[in-house]
Amino acid sequence: MLSIRSLLLCLSVQALAGCNPFSAPDSMMDEYVERVARVLDTEPALSDLPAVESFPRARTRRLSMPSIEMGMLDFLSLYGCELQQVVGEKTSIMGRVMQPLNRLRYEVRFILAARACVPLIDDDELIADLDKAIVSKLSSLPIAVWNATWAVEEAESLVTLAKGRLPVKENNHNGRVLAADLNRLAATVAALRVGDLDQDLDYVGAVHQRWLANHTVGQLVNSARLLIARLSDATALIHGRINGRPLCFDGKTNAQADIVQSMFASVYVGEVQPYMAAVGRQRDAIMGPLAQLAARQTDVMPDDFKAYYRNILSTHDDNSLWQQLDRSMARHTKAWQTLLEQCGLRPSP
Repeated sequence: MLSIRSLLLCLSVQALAGCNPFSAPDSMMDEYVERVARVLDTEPALSDLPAVESFPRARTRRLSMPSIEMGMLDFLSLYGCELQQVVGEKTSIMGRVMQPLNRLRYEVRFILAARACVPLIDDDELIADLDKAIVSKLSSLPIAVWNATWAVEEAESLVTLAKGRLPVKENNHNGRVLAADLNRLAATVAALRVGDLDQDLDYVGAVHQRWLANHTVGQLVNSARLLIARLSDATALIHGRINGRPLCFDGKTNAQADIVQSMFASVYVGEVQPYMAAVGRQRDAIMGPLAQLAARQTDVMPDDFKAYYRNILSTHDDNSLWQQLDRSMARHTKAWQTLLEQCGLRPSP
């Protein structure tokens, strides 16, 4: 018998095609809890999904860039250097409202152009000023890098929680594209952070554009929340039976134990575990490089971003969503092993 929630979902989504509760994550996990309760002769209870940190707003993600402008006389005296053109673009109307990625490009171009300009200057005082400007720009470059990765508007689309969960039928295309983009971006950030400025930044704009149509991170987070809640619900039901009337006596199986094992094999092993595995694969492929992208920039990470980093991006923090998911899956596996062991049917880890 379907839960009311599963029935409503079926009626609204699959009215014409027939109802398969295992075709969507929510109905699948609700149905799983229902069936665990049914075969164990108990009542199901569905808990709320765990709360997660919200992605910080743009104004708290974006860091202020120090402004270093050369005096007009010094600027004019650099005639013949490419730096003149670079600074001129920054002082134009468009340059004053640069988006984060364009600002990063400007900062890199300034440093490279300034370095190339120094040997062409025969004014010691101007050389000293330019050297100071280069040092200053290098010290603030991590801020520009941060803004071009985490302060862009497109990042909000990537992590939004408003686009549902990962589908039951795994589509690896978006995940593969995103993982490749994140790995490349992480490598570029790492290079810039150690002063290797000879980096192609032209591709980054295309990455940001793909983020607008790729909601995999938010869907992955939503799937993890669902699994944590429903696996915990099912674990509580199994523990209730373990701590109450034994499923089997003296390690001998019986008719109910056969029903339980059949449901375990067909629903948990056949339906739920493949979805858990798919979420795990996406977590490893996407959250790893995404966490790395943030971890390499913790020295400039805004305070308002740190809780989100620990809870959502990090896969190793004890209180992160991913550690919660790992613990929930481990407890659930252990509960099934303990229950079925009563009947000599202990499943493999």
